[in-house]
Amino acid sequence: MQFLQSIVLGIVQGLTEFIPVSSSAHLVIVPWLFGWNDPVFLSLGFDVALHMGTLLALLVFFWKDWVRLVSAWFKSIGQLKVGADPDRRMAWFVVLASIPGGIAGVLFEGKIDKLFHPERSPILASSMIAMAAIIAVLGALLFLADRLAKHERSEASIGWKDALLIGLAQALAIFPGVSRSGSTITAGLALGLDRKSAARFSFFLSAPIIAGAGLKSLFDLLRSHGASGSSGSAGLGIVLIGFLAAALTGYFCVRILMNFLQKHSTRAFAFYRWALAILVIVVALVRG
Repeated sequence: MQFLQSIVLGIVQGLTEFIPVSSSAHLVIVPWLFGWNDPVFLSLGFDVALHMGTLLALLVFFWKDWVRLVSAWFKSIGQLKVGADPDRRMAWFVVLASIPGGIAGVLFEGKIDKLFHPERSPILASSMIAMAAIIAVLGALLFLADRLAKHERSEASIGWKDALLIGLAQALAIFPGVSRSGSTITAGLALGLDRKSAARFSFFLSAPIIAGAGLKSLFDLLRSHGASGSSGSAGLGIVLIGFLAAALTGYFCVRILMNFLQKHSTRAFAFYRWALAILVIVVALVRG
């Protein structure tokens, strides 16, 4: 049963990390709905595995872009010049936009995480209702940004102000229910980017933040000397399966989403958010 649950949670992470519906919320909601309280799935080790799985998916899918951007970034440092080179500009925009999310994560993520992963006690119904409200509000913002803004700007038109605003939006993703991709895609759409460009920039921003969150969790795990509950061969096997499920699902999810956004709007994700919020509120109220 643990292996099946690990696969399910890995798939959930891979699916929801990149589409604008909040992976952090789903990783709280799914175990909460089904009553999965195994300490392995609440451990830092499992959290690291899922994040590293989706990071691997991003790196593999966009590997050509990453090679080009990283190379351009180092060249700009070596020459002390950015200039008009689009790759150098994009590389530095990714760095700039990642700063607000990194600061927010270091300062506040641990405190907020305790509300939704309390030790030795169930999640409060009030916390779940608050998360449902966040899910619904971000759905409304996504819907309005997609419907009202003119999506005429390409990736090449992104400037430092756009990068900073999208980065500030990403910082809000420390709250479960906001979603890194949801907040950044919404901000990109609101700024007039076309859907594909908004998604690509969102994915470029995801890699440093996912890597940072994963490394922070890994540091916390090592500092706790294996007290996270993922020790032992069975625990390691469960963590590995979660990693593989997240990586494979994440890769195909990115591919499907990029094709989807070339022909369709993001409103379907807003409708999904509203339906999910209603489900969470109803269950929370019934359970009391």
